Amino acid sequence: MSVACLTLFAVIGAGTGALAAPHRARGLHEGRHVGPPALKPVLTPAERRLLAADTNTWSDLGDVPWARTAVRYVAGANDFMADYPPNADGSSSFHPMTLENRIRFARALVKAFAPTDVVDPALTFPDISADSPAYRYANVAVTRGWMPAGAGGTFRPSDPITMIDLHRALVLALGLGPAADALDHLRTSDGHAFVTPANFGTTLLGMRLGLRHNSWIESLDVLPATLMDRAQVAYSLFRALTEPPHAADHLAAEYGAIELPPLSPQMIDVVQWGIRYVGYPYIWAGEWGKSTPEPGALGGQPIAGFDCSGFVWWLLRTNQPSIGWRVAPPRPYAGWPLAQRWSFDMATVGHVPWSKLRPGDLAFYHEGRGVHHVDTYIGNGWALDSSAGPGGVTIMWIGTGWYANHFVHGRHVAG
Repeated sequence: MSVACLTLFAVIGAGTGALAAPHRARGLHEGRHVGPPALKPVLTPAERRLLAADTNTWSDLGDVPWARTAVRYVAGANDFMADYPPNADGSSSFHPMTLENRIRFARALVKAFAPTDVVDPALTFPDISADSPAYRYANVAVTRGWMPAGAGGTFRPSDPITMIDLHRALVLALGLGPAADALDHLRTSDGHAFVTPANFGTTLLGMRLGLRHNSWIESLDVLPATLMDRAQVAYSLFRALTEPPHAADHLAAEYGAIELPPLSPQMIDVVQWGIRYVGYPYIWAGEWGKSTPEPGALGGQPIAGFDCSGFVWWLLRTNQPSIGWRVAPPRPYAGWPLAQRWSFDMATVGHVPWSKLRPGDLAFYHEGRGVHHVDTYIGNGWALDSSAGPGGVTIMWIGTGWYANHFVHGRHVAG
């Protein structure tokens, strides 16, 4: 959700870690856009003219106003997702809440990114006839490597797609395969290789590109394995096609050479734990990453996800059984005392300068007056971060740009 992590009006007992009241009822100190600004779509003059010329009357977008421009772009101004005939009264239906399936998504991908590609006749599918109009879209999407074939060479045309699938296809279509591969092989300079989740690199880069809609209604936010409806797919496709100039090139350069410094065994565990949550959504006051409900004493957030200081808690805070805070196990380390919950309060302890940051330190940032953002430094200019700009958890470069310009100080927590 596009609300920055909270800082004030939450009273946490420094000795016990007990909350005075469920923290989600507390007030708001930080602004709504803390962290790096979100990338904004950039339309060419020709695209703006196409949008202006779209005269479709969309009959079913009332529940997804956030997707209206995206739908008009991908199904009105263009025919990438124009999958349904007009209604009898001449209006158009998009079916925004219908789960998108693989063959419709393949059609949209190919129309948008490879409209002139011809099929590879050597590639066939037992579940799609070569005479079917769908065959070309499946063939090109698999040949390009955007969508994998299934067991036995099937395409599974009716299967739904997840957020992971969506990010993977669009990130690869934008030419970011080498950067995704570098992330998939994340390692330290002395040779430790992290075990990354499947499609880790494309999921992270999709977050950085702003491909996932960051909902104001937390229960509507999506996790990496969530099945995607057509509104979400339209939004992601629109964003991929209207990225600011050189955004993909910038990310390719930024992540293409990612490498962490030598890390202690405990910091290797912290990073290994943290990367499991890349792609989780930004949730106002969120600090819970399990599939089980968050304990009521912590506020009972509707889905897993994190705000900035909540992700710091998830990474570093020691268990507090008195309030139901049991992260370890499955977290493979015990954690460290961290009584403060919000970034503003965390920043009142310790004043480590940028030159002295070491892996495991907290890094604090200001926006206007006071500290409004925090993340966990993991070395060589990188941090595990949950911020409103990308709408969730990523590994973020903090050595230049917004982070370097807004850095206040650090704090040592991990011993």
